[in-house]
Amino acid sequence: MVQTHVSWIFLTDGHAYKVKKPVDFGFLNFSTIDRRRFYCNEEIKYNSRLCPDIYEGVVELREAPDGAAFHGNGAVLDYAVKMKRLPAEGMLDRLVTERRATAADLRDVARVIAEFHRTAETSPGISQYGHLERILSNWQENFDQAAPLESTTLPASEREFIRDWVVSFAREHAEAFDQRVKGGFIRECDGDIHLENICLTEGRIYIFDCIEFNERFRCCDTASDMAFLLMDLDFHGRHDLAEETAAAYLEASGDSGMPGVIEFYKVYRAFIRGKVESFRLNDAGPDLQERERIISKAARYFRLARGYIERHTLLPTLFITCGLMGSGKSTLAAQLFFELGIPVFRSDAIRKQMAGIPVDEPAPAGYGHGLYEKDTTRATYNELARRAEEELAMGRSAVIDASFISRDHRLEFAALAERYRARFVVLHVSCSETETRRRLVARAASGRSVSDGRFELLPSQRERFEPPLANEGLVIPLHTGTSPASLTSQIYKRLRIA
Repeated sequence: MVQTHVSWIFLTDGHAYKVKKPVDFGFLNFSTIDRRRFYCNEEIKYNSRLCPDIYEGVVELREAPDGAAFHGNGAVLDYAVKMKRLPAEGMLDRLVTERRATAADLRDVARVIAEFHRTAETSPGISQYGHLERILSNWQENFDQAAPLESTTLPASEREFIRDWVVSFAREHAEAFDQRVKGGFIRECDGDIHLENICLTEGRIYIFDCIEFNERFRCCDTASDMAFLLMDLDFHGRHDLAEETAAAYLEASGDSGMPGVIEFYKVYRAFIRGKVESFRLNDAGPDLQERERIISKAARYFRLARGYIERHTLLPTLFITCGLMGSGKSTLAAQLFFELGIPVFRSDAIRKQMAGIPVDEPAPAGYGHGLYEKDTTRATYNELARRAEEELAMGRSAVIDASFISRDHRLEFAALAERYRARFVVLHVSCSETETRRRLVARAASGRSVSDGRFELLPSQRERFEPPLANEGLVIPLHTGTSPASLTSQIYKRLRIA
């Protein structure tokens, strides 16, 4: 048996039986057995649009001598949706996580969704859900329901930052939302298209588990429906697949207005996902590890929402990290990649790739020797500069994750940014000696790290380190004794006032 915040799912070899929990979240009300039976039938009805041969019907959950069963003549305890069990190995979230999903796979999914949207029902009644006041009403409900989360997954300051942006975006783009309604893009959609609800098996694409419990969540802008999948790909760190999927959908649908609102709806979908994940804390019980995992995942969705907002104001920028080994440079760079979707080029990985060594294979050497001797380091920074220039030349931002202990190296990258009229930002990262030692010792013990930094090398690197000066660019000092999300918030604040 597995469970979500709204259902219990009982699995057999060939089938899944989904029983709705007796919950009432306001936007979803399964509090009575009659409501649960009704929504079981609704689930069959609406999912038959994309999965006609998977959903088999509604069955009774009956009393049985040993408890309960989906057969027999005992008293009816509840109702369940019966569906064929899809193979776990074909679930798209698993394929993406294991890097088995291809761009061609996602293009096929995009085309299926585009065709579904083309034929989905629309009417004046459905179109009303695309009016701005309705959209903002849904947002207000989200903010109200997120208020109790400020001590766990969404600080009040973050919630209010997102709220202010939503109101501002809606006001400034009111005409775009009006055109979506007039263009017929408000349809009876799926409402829940994300990676866990898509299965690729035997040459077919199954999109299942749509929103059956609330018409106003199902009836929405087709861009909002598509944004859920694009957001989920971003959440899994596959911005490349998200771009391929969006391009294929645009080509198949001909929806030239979608780019104007898609980021707004990505914020919406990330926020909802963070909220729903937070609701799972009610089911987590006393297991502290499970609670921590849920909190981490929910907070990460909210950070993605924040990142989408920051992308709107981010000018082409060349970020470089600067700091001693073990200071947290790569962790910070990874957080920027996740939130802003901009490429990160890591010196440790590129150094080993150029030498033909697997990136996570240790290559220990004395300071300034082996892969870290002067000529190899020079070649590594040259390659980093080449990759940065490719991004800047296309008007995009990039993060260079390296130590940059030499002022000359930093000035070379500052000149590169100036050449393309991009902002140059030095992220000067540091942490306590105790924490540095802990990180480096743990890294060495793991035996599979991209970095070869070791605590015994730290004094030599510190001796050669040239701290960044204020005239080198926008220098942002960051102490990594706090969370990566807190650090990126500090960066965004400095970028806004610079």
